[in-house]
This record gives sequence, C-alpha cells and structure tokens, in this order.
Amino acid sequence: MEDLFRLDGKVALVMGGAGGIGRRLAYGLSLYGARVVVSGRSREALLAAAGEIRARTRGETAAMPADVTDESSVERLVQEVVETMGGLDILVNAQGVNIKRDAFEFPVEDWDQLFAVNVKGTMIACKQAGRVFKERGGGKIVNLSSVRGIRGHRGGNAGYCATKGAVELITRTLALEWAPYRIHVNALGPALIITPGTVHIRNNPKLAEEYRAMIPLGRLGEPDDLIGACVFLASRASDFVTGQTIYVDGGLTAG
Repeated sequence: MEDLFRLDGKVALVMGGAGGIGRRLAYGLSLYGARVVVSGRSREALLAAAGEIRARTRGETAAMPADVTDESSVERLVQEVVETMGGLDILVNAQGVNIKRDAFEFPVEDWDQLFAVNVKGTMIACKQAGRVFKERGGGKIVNLSSVRGIRGHRGGNAGYCATKGAVELITRTLALEWAPYRIHVNALGPALIITPGTVHIRNNPKLAEEYRAMIPLGRLGEPDDLIGACVFLASRASDFVTGQTIYVDGGLTAG
C-alpha cells in the first residue's frame, strides 16, 4: 500500500506542458516516477520545460509539439508517444486560455478561440488518448477545469466560465461512458493560480487583497498546489474515483 501514489513505469502525456500550470504538473508526475511527454505548440518552450524537468527529477522527459485544436495533429502526437515511449497510461489536459470581454460586446472570434482550446482541445485529446487506453485495458485522464466551471464571475468571464462548465460535463460524461473500459476521467478545479499570465494580480496589492479576501485559507494559489491532487488522480490511489472534480481552491467553493 505504501506505493499507491507511485507512477513508476507509467507514461504520462501533458497537453499544455510548457505552460505555467502544465509544466509543474509534468514535473510532479515525473517526480513520482512517470515517464513524461510535454506537448504544446512551441517546440522551444517544450524543450526548455522538458530539460528543466529532467534536470530536477532525473526522469525520462520528452518534448513533442502538437496543436490541441487540430485533431490530426493530436492523433499523430498520440501515435508518436506510443511508438517512442512504448505506451500511454495518463493524459493531463492542462492547456487553456482566458480571454476577458464584456458580454455585450463579446467578439465571436474570441468566443470561438476560447472554445477551440478549452473545450474542443480537451475533447480531442481525451478521444485520441481514450482510444489507446481502451486498447490497453485502462488509463487515467485529468482535465483542467476551474472553480469558474461551477461559479460565475464578473469581469468579462462569460466565455471562460462557459468553457469550464463544458469541461466539467465532458469529464462526467466520459467517466460514465468509459467506466466499462477502466478509463478514469476526473478533473482539477483550481481557484486563481499565479502563473506568468496572472502574476500581475499578485503584483497589484489592491487586486491581490481582493482575491485573497475570497479565499478562506487567505492566500493565492500556486501551481505546486495542484501537484498532489494531480498525482492522486493519475495513480492507483484513485482507482475507485471517476467523474469527479477536485477543487483546489483554498476553500472558495465550500460556502
């Protein structure tokens, strides 16, 4: 039982693996023994992320570019992962964008981009990895949702909240459909996490205090706060868990 959280011998694919959250989740999976592939559109960023993870964990880490909104690109990626790494056991969908627009003026092209990356990209990756998992007798999928998937938020977030609500229901529905194949589908639902894209909030004392005031634990989230929950959902420790979202939110959704 002491090895419940170990991922030794498992192959994990992290979409958005060069991003602020994806990179740290990839690091955490590698730290617990997984052989990790980071994917995204920028080869240079992926190579930097993979090199950093290898240097810190000494684990096998590869960089394989792909466009998550292009199904043929993701299909080729999954095939490359299987051929190069010898299989695929874990998928983490950490890709995501947030475009804030006033709802009265929300440009359709921005709405489409949000849904292309956050929703279509999640479903494409789940579909392509899920086919491999079905053939291999099971697998673990961890999607990236948000507290905004179950709670609305002002400030131009109509599009982002809608996409995360969609990710919530993709997660639950695939969990039901794929349970007979031992494919576990769960999600992480963080509150605000400080990444290069949101560091301006922490650097603005007034804004940072507004966000902290909403969190019962009294602080802003960091990417490392998500590692434990991700490793749990990727490991044997969660073998009787599917269709769930773990809200890593400092207590925000508790009341």
